[in-house]
Amino acid sequence: MKAFRLIYLKRLPFALCISVFLLFALWLSSPLLPTLAKPETQIFEQVWHTVNDNFYDPKLNGVNWAAIKTKYQPQLERSKSSKEVANVFNQMLSELKTSHTHYYTQDESAYYQLLGIFYARSTDLPKRLREIFSKGKFEYTGIGLFTKDINGKTFISSILDDSPAAKAGLKVGDEIISVDGKEYQPIRSFAGKVGQKVKILIQRSPQLSSRQEVAVVPKIYDAGTMFLEAQTASIQVIEQANRKIGYIHIWSNAADQYQQTLQDELIYGRLKNAEGLILDLRDGWGGGEISYLNIFTAEKTPSLTSVQRNGRRYTYYYQWKKPVVMLVNEGSRSSKEILAFNFQQNQIGPVIGTKTTGAVVAGRPYIMQDGSLLYLAVADVFLNGNQRLEGKGVTPDIEVPFSLEYAQGADPQKQKAVETVLKSL
Repeated sequence: MKAFRLIYLKRLPFALCISVFLLFALWLSSPLLPTLAKPETQIFEQVWHTVNDNFYDPKLNGVNWAAIKTKYQPQLERSKSSKEVANVFNQMLSELKTSHTHYYTQDESAYYQLLGIFYARSTDLPKRLREIFSKGKFEYTGIGLFTKDINGKTFISSILDDSPAAKAGLKVGDEIISVDGKEYQPIRSFAGKVGQKVKILIQRSPQLSSRQEVAVVPKIYDAGTMFLEAQTASIQVIEQANRKIGYIHIWSNAADQYQQTLQDELIYGRLKNAEGLILDLRDGWGGGEISYLNIFTAEKTPSLTSVQRNGRRYTYYYQWKKPVVMLVNEGSRSSKEILAFNFQQNQIGPVIGTKTTGAVVAGRPYIMQDGSLLYLAVADVFLNGNQRLEGKGVTPDIEVPFSLEYAQGADPQKQKAVETVLKSL
């Protein structure tokens, strides 16, 4: 066979051989070849096809998805960093105008938090994730805060209870100038610095003179447990005007354990003797069920009394019949908005704060071949058969504006909630 091929090539006209050689050389020098070989191009294809095959609306909200691919592929080819690549992906996904549709990388805390919420109990983790998280936990190093970019500046929008950020005295509304002299980055600023002091330069007011350096000691966060720990740490009994008002912040309600902890605290724990309750659903993540409000709505739940040997009687009420208010803001999303809607529908109490974000579809994460994460809307959601909150949100009964920039830790929404409960008592 080899001899035959050799004889055949020898018989080819010389001009034809030259033409074949030139075509091969041109193909090798073509800009298309390195483009096809670039890993980000492969991820782009995977993201595009995942959306095309799994987005909840087969018509993709009327978007010409093939044209969108043609529009953004040249931008991807011009990208010079992983951050620019992610920006291109998210600009493309934003064309769908749907919540629960975003691309995340390992440089974002949301990447780990979503994995912790969705995969904490999963037994079918993709092989790539097992390689990245060999311990079976979705861990990252951080200080427990969320930020929001406003006019090119980064402000602290919320702080997890009992976090390194809270212990160091950082406040909601602080502008982050730098971390150890470099630009703030949610993951990279703290990577490899567990137990070490990190110097964060903040600005607390519009005046430059308010700048100060705060030392914070990062810790490892387990995304599967961090929100439950913060919820437990948030519990307070606020004493004002000789009254006791309970407070709890539900950072995430994506699993039954969050709701069970709330019920245990209301029935047996630190909140059982409170005369009123503030249920804070601001910021964080959603994921819970409508049944989570049963403790406030179940009319026929009996009380339970136990009598011990010494004659002591303990009575437990499995329904909260005392005044309760709910706090929401533009960071309350997904199932938290459903709870706020149901809270109003059942007239459990007033909803206080600012309008929710209007992000009420069902999403699920897809792991890309490089370990990055595509969070995609896979089902539409309606309440009472025809009520759709996506793009609309829930308007509070009592609207309380909140100006984040240089708020210096003030919380007018929480203060209004305290006043409202006191009035109801």
